[in-house]
Amino acid sequence: MKKTITFAVMHFTVAFTVAYLLTGSVVVGGAVALVEPAINTVAFYFHERVWKELEARQEGTSFEAMSVKTASRADNQEIRFAS
Repeated sequence: MKKTITFAVMHFTVAFTVAYLLTGSVVVGGAVALVEPAINTVAFYFHERVWKELEARQEGTSFEAMSVKTASRADNQEIRFAS
């Protein structure tokens, strides 16, 4: 958790500094420091989904089948969706 917090602080600091240096505005720097990491978090979610889909295709299975297999592993069941 400490690593996550320090990364977030670093991310906010970099975003603020770059925006401030480009605009000279503390308000714009602050807004960018708050908005950019939030948008980046959403973009990262979709980026991960795309990569997982690509990895699943390389393994010859679909992302949905991979997700259900992982989720149902505790029940020793494997559910596959038609591709």
